[in-house]
Amino acid sequence: MPALQSALVIGGGFSGMSAAIALRSIGVEVDLVEIDPAWRSYGAGISLSGATLRAFSMLGVLGDVAAQGYCSDGCDVCAPDGRLLTQLPTPRLAGPGFPGGAGIMRPVLAGIMADATRASGTRVRLGCTFTRIAPRDSDLEVAFDDGSAGHYQLVIGADGLNSSVRAAVLPDAPRPKYTGQGVWRAVVPRPADTVRTAMFMGQRHKAGVNPVSQQQMYLFVTEDRVTNEYLAADQLLPQLSELLLEFSAPVIAEVRAGLGAHSQIVYRPLEGLLLPQPWGSGRVLLIGDAVHATTPHLASGAGLGIEDGLVLADEIKSGASIDDALERFQQRRWERCRLVVENSLRLGELERTSGSKQEHADLMRHSMMALAQPI
Repeated sequence: MPALQSALVIGGGFSGMSAAIALRSIGVEVDLVEIDPAWRSYGAGISLSGATLRAFSMLGVLGDVAAQGYCSDGCDVCAPDGRLLTQLPTPRLAGPGFPGGAGIMRPVLAGIMADATRASGTRVRLGCTFTRIAPRDSDLEVAFDDGSAGHYQLVIGADGLNSSVRAAVLPDAPRPKYTGQGVWRAVVPRPADTVRTAMFMGQRHKAGVNPVSQQQMYLFVTEDRVTNEYLAADQLLPQLSELLLEFSAPVIAEVRAGLGAHSQIVYRPLEGLLLPQPWGSGRVLLIGDAVHATTPHLASGAGLGIEDGLVLADEIKSGASIDDALERFQQRRWERCRLVVENSLRLGELERTSGSKQEHADLMRHSMMALAQPI
């Protein structure tokens, strides 16, 4: 029987849902509060590495991800005209019979995880968040914005890049920093010959496509942008179309010709954060983007947060004290999260400065090998 009997998860994103599912699997009573009453997940597609697929297998949702997404092996790295430069391997970490990578629509993945969270027995409350967290004897008293209150042995802040829990318990913590890059995404039809992720390395920008279902793929483009600025909706289509002119690869040209109001175009400035430990205060623990937000260059941001939930439950299950388990969790996660955040930032820097293509490829390969290691 683990020492932890009750936990509150604040935030219903991938990190929070993973923590809830994993803790329920070892018998912990879990409440999850999510501020969005509709429990929405914004964005287009999401790339899933072999390490993330392995985590989904551990959570018990890999079959649903495979059925509703698109799985494949390898990642093609191409010149702007489509010539294949190299292919990055994607180890089959979820098992020898399962491909080493995948793509899926972000809202579809969120739905799979939400169903699993509810099925785990987690008590989910939507349109609700905390107003105060205060120590009370051997536990924490949490006040909610609907006027209710609860008592928990552990509070998990999984509320993302601009975490309110982080602001409450670590008011002097560093803030996320803009990296000088933004990422564009759009949802487009999948040509029959696009069967895996492909990246096209331009002089100043990088474009790519990744299948997310039998019918669809998503386009991604990283762009250098000096300032972190808001882009009006009517500027998204013309600006993305202009960026794609750099790429003459047939698949990118076909995508550009077909872009329109139906393409679900989104633009997001890229920010990064690696919070020094401790990742919290007392029995309040921060996980996911609240402490290690990364750019998408290694397709591992969501995956890291999902792993956080699994590792936390593993340490809690050991039967040691809660405080010891939280300390061991942080020790286990530090180096892996540091590698992803810092290597992703370096990949972005190489792209912004037209740096060495060889260093870029070597860093991608080294990072993927590191991520293949056990969590």
